[in-house]
Amino acid sequence: MYERERILFEIIKNNSDLHHNALLKLVVPEFMAKTTFEKTRNSLVDKEIISVTCKRNMKFYVPMENYEQKSFQHIEQFTNTSFHDLKMKIKRLELDYSRKGMDEKIEITSSLLRNLLQTDNGFTLLDSIKNPKKTLYRDEHLMIQQLIFKVLKVIRTDSDFELIYPTIVSHFGTMLR
Repeated sequence: MYERERILFEIIKNNSDLHHNALLKLVVPEFMAKTTFEKTRNSLVDKEIISVTCKRNMKFYVPMENYEQKSFQHIEQFTNTSFHDLKMKIKRLELDYSRKGMDEKIEITSSLLRNLLQTDNGFTLLDSIKNPKKTLYRDEHLMIQQLIFKVLKVIRTDSDFELIYPTIVSHFGTMLR
C-alpha cells in the first residue's frame, strides 16, 4: 500500500495539471489496477495528503500544502484514540477474562499487549517529531506501562495461567526480535 501511495503521490505531484481520466490512463495498468488506483487515491485523500479540486466537470488532484503537518496530526489522533480504546478494553478485560476460553484468552491478551506496545511507539514517534530532547508524553508512557502490568496481572491471577503465560511470552519473544 505504501509503495502504491508513494507512486500515485509522485505522479500527482509531477502532473498536477492532469484531470482524473488522464491520470488514470497514466497509472493504469502500468503501476496498478483501476480499483487499486481508486482505493489508493481515496486513502491519500483521507490522510489529507492530496486534495480534489473540480474545474468544470473534471477532477484534479493536488498535493496538500501542509501535508507533513497534517500527517503528524493524523498520527497523534490515531495514537490518542488507540490509547483511550485500550484503556477501556483493559477495564473490560479485568471483568470478564476468567469467563473466556483458553484460546480466546491468549488471543485477547496478545492483541492487547501488542497494541499497547504499538501505541507506546506512536507516542515515542510523536515525542521525536515534536521535541527530540524532551519526553512530552511522559504520562501516557507511564500509563501504558501500568496497563501492561494490569494485563499481565490478569493473566497471572487466572486459573489457566500456567498454560497461557508461556504462549504469550513466546509470542512476544518473536515480536521483539
